[in-house]
Amino acid sequence: MADIITRDGTWSFDGETVRIVPGGKVHPVRQDLGELAVPLRAVAGVSFEPDRKGGRLRLRLRSGACPVLRAADGRLKDASDPYQLAVEKDRAGVAEYLVDEIRNALLVEQVPDGPVDHFLLPGPQVPVSGGGGDGTASFDGRTVRLVWNWKAEESKTAGGTVSLPLSEVTGVRWVPAIGLENGSLRFDRAGAVSSAPAKFDPYSLELWGLSKREHTAVLVAAAVLARMPVPGGAPDREAAPAALPQAAPAADDHDVLLRRLRELGELHAAGILTDEEFSTAKQAVLKRL
Repeated sequence: MADIITRDGTWSFDGETVRIVPGGKVHPVRQDLGELAVPLRAVAGVSFEPDRKGGRLRLRLRSGACPVLRAADGRLKDASDPYQLAVEKDRAGVAEYLVDEIRNALLVEQVPDGPVDHFLLPGPQVPVSGGGGDGTASFDGRTVRLVWNWKAEESKTAGGTVSLPLSEVTGVRWVPAIGLENGSLRFDRAGAVSSAPAKFDPYSLELWGLSKREHTAVLVAAAVLARMPVPGGAPDREAAPAALPQAAPAADDHDVLLRRLRELGELHAAGILTDEEFSTAKQAVLKRL
């Protein structure tokens, strides 16, 4: 077991799952998303980037594994990214140890770093709500609701609250406000993809970027994406239990680990693994025997 506790949050790794718990004073996106259990097979890599104040841990997930990252499409700021952790200077050594443990496990388990064709994490829990600007979006697992505030255009408020069944949603797009450009949270419907500006579109929130809380609209987008009945949009049914306590190891795990040792030996003999990589991976396997 390897873990690190900082003001920014806690990361722990038990050989199978990276558990991420946000700190008490973090970006609203991370706070609302809450604790995450990331299965090792969803991890593409991990790094620690030191600086004069300490550094930053970064967990890189395989493309397509996480609904939040899919919804964000690379637009999350560092402070709102749940897979980053600010590390104080006196915790740098612990961070490097955690990185080594995760990398060793990736090597032993031979986890590929390529994309996946379905989500390996279940996405935000429902009900979930977020947004700002001219209204708020919420999703209970079945229906998306858009509730307008007094700042919304009259064409929106005149129509009242919008209720959109998940079965009618064909796409969802989140774009944060950047500079002087407003952002939006848009929901597409079958045969009715809107090209109207978000401020006039009854199936879109307009996001002005006036507060950090507006970014929580990405969690609504992620929750919808994770539950859409489309190829690549459904969560991995094996991933949901990852947030629960793990079952005891199977009786034949000993044989599996012995087979891994033989495979590592063959890779080393073939020149695919260096002496250092072979030694590190072998020690990681022996610890689990």
